[in-house]
Amino acid sequence: MATPMTADRLVAALRAEGLTVVEVDGWRTNNRNHKGPWGPVHGVMIHHTVTSGTASSVALCYGGHSNLPGPLCHGVIAKDGVVYLVGNGRANHAGLGDPDVLQAVKDEAPLPPDNEATADGNRAFYGFEAINLGDGKDLWPEVQLEAIERTSAAICRAHQWTERAVIGHLEWQPGKVDPRGFTMASMRARIGDRLEANTPPPQEEDMTPEQAAQLKKLHDQRALAPWTYKGATFPDRDAFNFLVTTDANASKALAGLVTLAAKVDALTATVADLDDVELSPEQLAELAAKVAASPVLAESIAELVADKLAARLAE
Repeated sequence: MATPMTADRLVAALRAEGLTVVEVDGWRTNNRNHKGPWGPVHGVMIHHTVTSGTASSVALCYGGHSNLPGPLCHGVIAKDGVVYLVGNGRANHAGLGDPDVLQAVKDEAPLPPDNEATADGNRAFYGFEAINLGDGKDLWPEVQLEAIERTSAAICRAHQWTERAVIGHLEWQPGKVDPRGFTMASMRARIGDRLEANTPPPQEEDMTPEQAAQLKKLHDQRALAPWTYKGATFPDRDAFNFLVTTDANASKALAGLVTLAAKVDALTATVADLDDVELSPEQLAELAAKVAASPVLAESIAELVADKLAARLAE
């Protein structure tokens, strides 16, 4: 039995275990706490997403879908081992499961067969979705398996749990098969070895510049946050606000172009009249000041001025 970690403590625990962590905008307040309690927590549950693609998988787990609102987990573990945090609090990932399994997790005892679905798992488990199609054919890269191991170990270490606190969805709820493609027994053995060895983890600085650039691009693109219509969570991902702002900017840009074109015509006419008008030094200074005040126009009239000067020199 344990109080759930704060967002800051979770991030620190994951990074201390050597994981690369991306905090998706808004994840710290993204939860289902209004639907039920979050905690006390007793373990970690591992799932597979039945999807492919990092950005789309993370977006789905953050926002959910029409039949199941997000967040659908606390973190998404990508094929390259990066952990994307999408929820903080109660999440729709475990559903109802076997109370005997929950008791075994609490006791850190061997798991019994799951044959009931009456205990609230969303309250009791941290949930992590690993990106995989779950068809038994989609391969699990070693770097992703190691990230599942490190993620689970980080949370167990923070709560002083053993590897028996980590279960798969298929061990919790009858009819579930995830994660498919490796056994939870083998994963628990890896987690146990890591907890026992207390292996010093590599730091984030071990990332190559290319990996760091890729992570920054994914984060900056904000492809992870879903578009909404007049939504309040992500104002800069509000489709209605985006269209209104774009229309206003377009109108402003058009007005600016009209003004600019008028200034070009006026200055061009002034230069064209140089053959017929003798300008005093004061007038020449005034004309120069006009050009200097509009640097963007200088290039557009430079050729005309050069032609006029060349013609006069030839005389």
